[in-house]
Amino acid sequence: MLLHRSLLSCLAFALSSPAMAQSPSTLDKVKASGAITVAYREASLPFSYLGADAQPTGFGWDICGRIVEQVRRVTGRGDLVVRTQAITAQNRIPLLTNGTVDIECGSTTNNPERNKQVAFSINYFYTGTRFLVKADSPVRSVTDLKGRKVVSTTGTSNLQVLRKLNADQGLGFDLMAAKDHAESALLVQQGRADAFGMDDILLYGVRASAVNPASLAVVGEPIQVEPYAIMLRKDDPAFKKLVDDTLKDLIRTGEFAALYKKWFESPIPPKGINLNAPMSEELRANLKNLSDQPAQ
Repeated sequence: MLLHRSLLSCLAFALSSPAMAQSPSTLDKVKASGAITVAYREASLPFSYLGADAQPTGFGWDICGRIVEQVRRVTGRGDLVVRTQAITAQNRIPLLTNGTVDIECGSTTNNPERNKQVAFSINYFYTGTRFLVKADSPVRSVTDLKGRKVVSTTGTSNLQVLRKLNADQGLGFDLMAAKDHAESALLVQQGRADAFGMDDILLYGVRASAVNPASLAVVGEPIQVEPYAIMLRKDDPAFKKLVDDTLKDLIRTGEFAALYKKWFESPIPPKGINLNAPMSEELRANLKNLSDQPAQ
């Protein structure tokens, strides 16, 4: 009986120890399985979206491709299988934390709230919340939103920013939540919402992919500037180092600047429209600072 109790005690201690409870690192998981799952967004142009061939493409997707190459090298898995998984603003964090996906290179804001659940790479883009409206709309600034209908996408930091803005400034606009960016834009195009509040660069992408881009306009000063970064699981320093080192190498060699020019200052699919979005001062500064600090 004493031996039996001793064995039970040892087993209980082992199961409760951090070493036993901790999930395997991403690199160990990938090496053992021979596969990595990369998350993509279906309509976050030009970061991550489906191209004319219905395959993921974009600025973030290209960066993910370089990271996967490094994963293949350091794990010694020349036979590495790259799986893809579509995600939304609502499910991207749960699918990462539960191990369904291993990395997300999309349009995710690095903010303090999300840092409680996940980790982020070096920031690789900066954007601010602005508004998509019909080109002939009288809405041109935040103050023009008084008493109007405003939509944003469920699960985004923008929805929280707009809710706070509405309360702080007493604007009294009716804030709605749509399931994705495409639905948010459609509500504006159909006249069911007066403005779609979202990261300005994504709004330029939505406008570029519209049937009639000239019928829409991006207006207003940015409410606040926030960084985008690659999303990873928490407490995985080896994988974060690989991701950050890959970004640093892209920046050092000039490939990052070339990718930026390809996606933000050149004609892009599906319609060959040039977003004409020069690199922001915040991003230029971070190419030197290499910070992973979240939005303030």
